[in-house]
Amino acid sequence: MPRRSLLKLAPTLVVVLGIAVASIMALLGFLQLRAHADEAVALRARVLALTLSERLRAADAPDRVAVVDKAARRSSTELLLVEQDGRVVVDGSLGAPSRPEIVDLLVAGSGETTTRQGRTRFHVAPLGAPLQNLSLLVFAPAPEVPFATRSLLASVAALTTILVGGAALVAFAIARNVNADVAYVRERIVEMALEGPSGKSVPVRDTDQVGILTSAFNLLVERFTAAEHAYQHDLKGALEFDRDRSAFLSALSHELRTPLNAILGFADVLLAEVDGPLSDEARDNLTVLRRSADHLRALIDDILDLSALESGELKLDTGALDIFVIAAEVAREARVNAQDKPLEVFLSGRPAIAWADPRRVRQILSNLVGNAVKFTREGRVEIHVDLDGDFVVVSVSDTGPGIPPEQRAAIFEEYWQAPASRQSRTGAGLGLAITRRLVRMHGGSISVESETGQGSRFTVRLPIRPQMSRPVRFISTAPPPPDFVVEPVR
Repeated sequence: MPRRSLLKLAPTLVVVLGIAVASIMALLGFLQLRAHADEAVALRARVLALTLSERLRAADAPDRVAVVDKAARRSSTELLLVEQDGRVVVDGSLGAPSRPEIVDLLVAGSGETTTRQGRTRFHVAPLGAPLQNLSLLVFAPAPEVPFATRSLLASVAALTTILVGGAALVAFAIARNVNADVAYVRERIVEMALEGPSGKSVPVRDTDQVGILTSAFNLLVERFTAAEHAYQHDLKGALEFDRDRSAFLSALSHELRTPLNAILGFADVLLAEVDGPLSDEARDNLTVLRRSADHLRALIDDILDLSALESGELKLDTGALDIFVIAAEVAREARVNAQDKPLEVFLSGRPAIAWADPRRVRQILSNLVGNAVKFTREGRVEIHVDLDGDFVVVSVSDTGPGIPPEQRAAIFEEYWQAPASRQSRTGAGLGLAITRRLVRMHGGSISVESETGQGSRFTVRLPIRPQMSRPVRFISTAPPPPDFVVEPVR
C-alpha cells in the first residue's frame, strides 16, 4: 500500500460510513413519519364519517345530496352514501368504485385503498335506524410524502455534516499520525538494510500498535544479530579447521610419498634381479609388497588431489585432446587388472576431440574403469566414446552387482564406500568424488544409471570447445590403436 493511501482511506471510510448511517436514519425517520401520517388520516376519516353519518340521519332525503357535496368540498375528501348491496345513493367522489368493490369496502369497515385522488384511508359509518340500510363511505387522501419530511431531511443532513465532518477530521489526524510512525519505521528499516546488520534498533516513539510492532522488530533484530555473530564465529572456526585439515593432509601425504617412492624403487630393483636371482617365495612376497605400495600411493594421490581441489590450488592444463586415445590407453591398463578374472574389456566408438586436460581425463577414466573392473567378478566392461552436439560422451558400463537406488545419491560424496568395498578395505572412498569435481572443472557433467544385479553405466560429458576464448592447442592427435575399436581386450 502506498505511503499516503492511509491518509486518504481513513477519512474516506468515515465519510462513506457516516453517509450510509445517515441515509438509514433518514429512511427509518421517513417510514416513521409516514406511519404517523397514515394514522392521522385514518383518524380523520373515522371522525368525519361518524360526524356526517349523524347529520345525514337527521336530514331529509332531498337534503342529503347537498350535505354530502358540501362536506366533500370543505373537507377535500370523497364521500359516498351507499346501500348495503353496494348501490350508490349519493356520490360525492371523483369517480365511484364498482359495486363489488364497494361491498368489499363495507365488509372491511376501514383501511387503505386507491381512488382518483391516489392513496387514501377509508372508513365506513352506518347511518343506523331508521336508515340502517344506508352507510357513509369517507375516503381521506393520504400523502405519499409526509408533511415533516423536508424538516427531517434537513435535520439529518445538518447533523450528518457536523458529525461526519468531525469524525473525518479525527480520522485524518489519527491516520496522519499512524502514517508518520509507519513511514519513520520504514525509513529506519531501509537504512538498516542498506547499512547491513549492525544491531541498531528502531526507536519506539509511541505505545500504540505501531510501537508494539517496532518493539517486536527490535527484538527480532537483536536475535538476528546474535545469530549472525554466532554464525560468523562458527564459520571462521570451520574455515580455519578446514584449512588446517587440508594443510595437514597435504603435508602428511608428501611426507608419506618420499619413503613410499623409495620402497617402490627398491622393490622394482629387486624384482628385476639386479642383485641376483630370487626364489619363488621371495618373488611372490615382493610382488605383494609392490601391489600394496601401489595401492598406498594411489590413496595418497587421491588425498593430495582432494586437498588441492578444496583449496583451489589444482589447475587444469586444457587443450584439444582426442578422448578416444586416452580411453584406449586406459582400456589396455584395465586388461592387466582383469587378467585374473573371467572378464572382458571392450572399447568402441570413434575419435572425438574435447577441450580437456589429458592428465585429468586419464584420471577420470581410470577411476571409472578401475571401479568397474574391481567390482565386476565376471562378464564385461565396455568403454564407448562418441560425440553428442557440443560434448564428447564417454560411457563406462559393466555387468557388476549394480548400485541400490538409495545409494546412488551418495556415491559421489567424499569418503563414501559401497558396503562390499568397506568390508574389503579396497579404498578411501575418494575416487568418484574427485572424478565428479574434475568433470565439473572441465565444464562437463557425470551421471549414473544402475539396476541392482544388472550392472551400472557411468556417463561423462566433456565440452569440445573451451569455456573461454583461448587459442586452440592440440595435445594429442595420434590415432588410436586399431585393435581397440571393436575387439575386446582380454
